[in-house]
Amino acid sequence: MTLLAAVLLGLVQAATEYLPVSSTAHLLVFGELLGFSLDEPKFRAFVDVIQSGTALAVVVYFRADLWRILKGSLQALAAGKPLGTPEARLGWLIVLGTVPAAVLGKLLERRIEALGNWVIAGSLVFLGVLLLLAERLARHERRLEEVGVKDAGLIGLAQAWALVPGSSRSGCTLTMGMMLGFTREAAARFSFLLSVPIILGAGAYKIIKIWRTVPELRAAPDWLIGTAVATLVAFAAGYLVIGWLLGWLRTRKTYLFIGWRLVAGVAIALLIATGRLPS
Repeated sequence: MTLLAAVLLGLVQAATEYLPVSSTAHLLVFGELLGFSLDEPKFRAFVDVIQSGTALAVVVYFRADLWRILKGSLQALAAGKPLGTPEARLGWLIVLGTVPAAVLGKLLERRIEALGNWVIAGSLVFLGVLLLLAERLARHERRLEEVGVKDAGLIGLAQAWALVPGSSRSGCTLTMGMMLGFTREAAARFSFLLSVPIILGAGAYKIIKIWRTVPELRAAPDWLIGTAVATLVAFAAGYLVIGWLLGWLRTRKTYLFIGWRLVAGVAIALLIATGRLPS
C-alpha cells in the first residue's frame, strides 16, 4: 500500500460515502483497478476501517443537531415524558430507524461479504432506476419535522437494504425519504442523522474484529500507515462533501447521481464481462 494509493482511495471513500452512489462499490472496484485483490484480507480490512473516517465527518458536521437531540432526549426522560420535545421525538425515531440495519447486518454479515461484483453492478443500476422514479413521482413537500414512526421504520428498512454492496446507504434512505414525500434536503438530513448510530457502531465493531482476526494488517507497517492516511483523508474530504451535497439538494434534482449510478453499473458489468474484474 503506497501513500498515493491510500490518498486516492481515501478521496474515493469521501466522494462516494454520502453521495447516493455507493462507496463500497467504488472502493472495491478502484482497489481492483489499482491492483488490490478483493480476496486479500488486508484490503478488505482497509476498506472497512477507512469508512470510519467519513462516519466521524458526519458526527462533526451535525454536532450541534446531535447535541440538541441528545440533550432534549435526556431532559425529556428526566421529566418523565420521553417524547415530550421535538428533539426527544426525533432521537427515538433515529433509534427506531437504526434497528433493522443493526439486526440484519449482524444476521447476514457473512452472506453479505460473499456477494460479488455482479451484485454491485446490478445494485447500482437497480437503485439508480428507483431513485429516478422517486425523483419524477414524489411530492417533495414534507419537512424534517414531519418525520413519523412509519417514516422512520420504512427509511430504516431502506438503510438495511443498503447492506447489499452497490446499493448505497445514503442512496437507499434518500430514495425512500423522497418516495414518502419529503423534500430532497429533508430526506438527506434525516438520512445523515440516521446514519450516525449504525455507522459508528458498525465501524467500532469492524475495527475490533479486524484487529483480532486480520494479523496480516497488523504485521504490515505500510498498510497500517496507508490505512491511517486514507482514514484522515476520508474524514477531511467527507466533511466537505456533506456540505456540498446538502447545498446541491436545496436547489437541484438528483439526476447527476442517477446518471452516475447507471454509468458506473454498466461500466462494472463491462469490466467483469471482459475479464478486468472478477465476478
